[in-house]
Amino acid sequence: MSLIRKRLQNDVVDPQIYRKRLERIEELLSELSEYSERGAIIIVEGKRDILSLKRLGIEGDFELATRHSLFNFSERIAELGKEVIILTDWDRRGDLLAVKLSEYFESFGLRPELQIRHKLRLISQKEIKDIESLYNYVLRLRLKTGSCFDQDIK
Repeated sequence: MSLIRKRLQNDVVDPQIYRKRLERIEELLSELSEYSERGAIIIVEGKRDILSLKRLGIEGDFELATRHSLFNFSERIAELGKEVIILTDWDRRGDLLAVKLSEYFESFGLRPELQIRHKLRLISQKEIKDIESLYNYVLRLRLKTGSCFDQDIK
């Protein structure tokens, strides 16, 4: 038996709590996927964030917000005329980045989607603090609820 499975057996938390969290996250991932299919731009902080989202089945147009002047970055993205989803981490730096980006986008007449980020933050209950950890968190929830598939474990 793997170390992960042994650890999970020792958890005494009601599996229903994990099941509910997993369902909510999967609903948000589905919503994110729909945005992506419509051509929305997903703004993240790093390459590992993109990798995590791709492993969760999210494909699309990702942009790294940390590589540019935020004002110029926001202006360039706003000029594209596409929907924008801000998915920065929910640590102090990510919070500041989300607020600044949102302000800049709004100054260019674009209202970014921030609710997915906000809901992910609430659901994860401080167990994770960034997008890069999201794939492993979902995998853990799938293991804890018994909804894990062999191909999920890599």
